[in-house]
Amino acid sequence: MDIYATDIDAIHAAAVRIAGSAHRTPVSTCATLDALAGRQLFFKCEHLQKVGAFKFRGATNAVARLTDTQARNGVVTHSSGNHAQALALAARLRGIAAHIVMPRHAPAVKRQAVHDYGARIYPCEPTLVARESMAAEVAAATGATFIHPYDNADVIAGQGTAALELLEQVPELDAIIAPVGGGGLLAGTCIAARSLTPSLRLFGAEPAGADDAARSLACGVRLPQNDPRTIADGLLTGLGELTWPIVRDHVDAVITVTDVQIVAAMRVLWERAKLLVEPSAAVPVAAMLSPQMVGSAGLERVGVILSGGNVDVGRLPF
Repeated sequence: MDIYATDIDAIHAAAVRIAGSAHRTPVSTCATLDALAGRQLFFKCEHLQKVGAFKFRGATNAVARLTDTQARNGVVTHSSGNHAQALALAARLRGIAAHIVMPRHAPAVKRQAVHDYGARIYPCEPTLVARESMAAEVAAATGATFIHPYDNADVIAGQGTAALELLEQVPELDAIIAPVGGGGLLAGTCIAARSLTPSLRLFGAEPAGADDAARSLACGVRLPQNDPRTIADGLLTGLGELTWPIVRDHVDAVITVTDVQIVAAMRVLWERAKLLVEPSAAVPVAAMLSPQMVGSAGLERVGVILSGGNVDVGRLPF
């Protein structure tokens, strides 16, 4: 049995630590979506979190955990957008520098937000190797502490606070579903939910064009993310060394959906629920509306974590 990167005590501590900075986001419902899914859905609105994504929770917890000596040289990370924004704001709130390596193709709305939060941006080629090597170079040159977007115990604990709140806000859930890219949100959700409600069923949702989590869970071995292609730009990364064991041991299934399904779910969230989410956040909703999940027994009340809302409204996919 693996020793997990974090536990429920760390998540409770993170909740206390970030309480003065992060929003306690609301839970929303929609009768139309309930009818389409054939069950009650409770949407944890992390698109209304600061920086427009759940990522602010983990980044804030990680930055708060730095010693004064570590904080003096600032922080560095690589990210396509939401973690970049989250770390930039968390660093600004602590009064330290943030160095952010971003792929050149990262959405303009996310690059602008990182800039507005006062971080220094280092453009790089859109490959994991390029991102990691440039982040290492920046860390060596500046002395900044590297804060991984998801494979970091403090980040995972911070992300778990979203599920912690959801379970307080909506009692007697049968299941929780969350999107999975690197796995920080899903891993934190697993630790929080399994500790507080052991019988709860847990699902991940993933684009079919970036399905390393589904493939890994199917064979029991962590597989790499190969050439991901999906409109859900926040879910392009693969599971990490710390997140994989948690996902492997606690997730009932990872549901994959096509980009067509993702766009349809995003549109109905905008039009009928008035929940203005980005494609990555629509993935678990697309999963709940998929033939695989509609009509499945024993799932009458399902919590759905809407991960973010940083979409370029000038380039909507519908």
